[in-house]
Amino acid sequence: MERADEERLRRALREAQDGDENSFRMLYRDVQPRLIRFAGALVGPDAEDVTSEAWLQIARDLPSFRGDLDGFRGWTATITRHRALDHLRRRSRRPSGDVPIEELTTMAAGVDTELAALDCIATQDAIRLIAELPRDQAEAVLLRVVVGLDAKTAGKVLGKRSGAVRTASYRGLRRLADRLASADSSSADSSSASAEAVPPARLTGDVHPLLRRDKNGGTGAEGVT
Repeated sequence: MERADEERLRRALREAQDGDENSFRMLYRDVQPRLIRFAGALVGPDAEDVTSEAWLQIARDLPSFRGDLDGFRGWTATITRHRALDHLRRRSRRPSGDVPIEELTTMAAGVDTELAALDCIATQDAIRLIAELPRDQAEAVLLRVVVGLDAKTAGKVLGKRSGAVRTASYRGLRRLADRLASADSSSADSSSASAEAVPPARLTGDVHPLLRRDKNGGTGAEGVT
């Protein structure tokens, strides 16, 4: 089923480049949930403004885009990242009581009603946890796990080698695993003594659902030792 959906999206990309509005809407429905979470981890509640600016550029430049569906997703993520960084620079220059730029990068994304049905990696808490990682790790995890890019495409978005992206993603996921294990342990300690103990999530064995959401079949750590 997923393969058939991907094929429909590939056709939609070609047709959208020729000006078909229904095909463009299909691409939007596929990409926007990923982009708004990516932007949300960078700019917090201003994510919708940032992605709106990104889509204006995407729509304008789509006819000249050259690449496949994965390349398109990477291209839209690159545009969104540039718009988010522009937004952060504008915010940092504003006087009078604006939130400092350092705090903006750790703000949680707002929950959008159209996205609420997605699994736990797409929840507000998950984005908050990812946004609290060091910047390079947060972006690598977001692009690989949330946006669904492979390491090579994510590297193009960030201007880094694929190996550096894999390493940053792996380290970020290790940090998340440690935090989740700590939270699970605290929850177990506070529960009734008669309740069955639930083992915390690990990177091996029973992996927490947060760490399973990689479209490419891994946690982003492949090739990293």
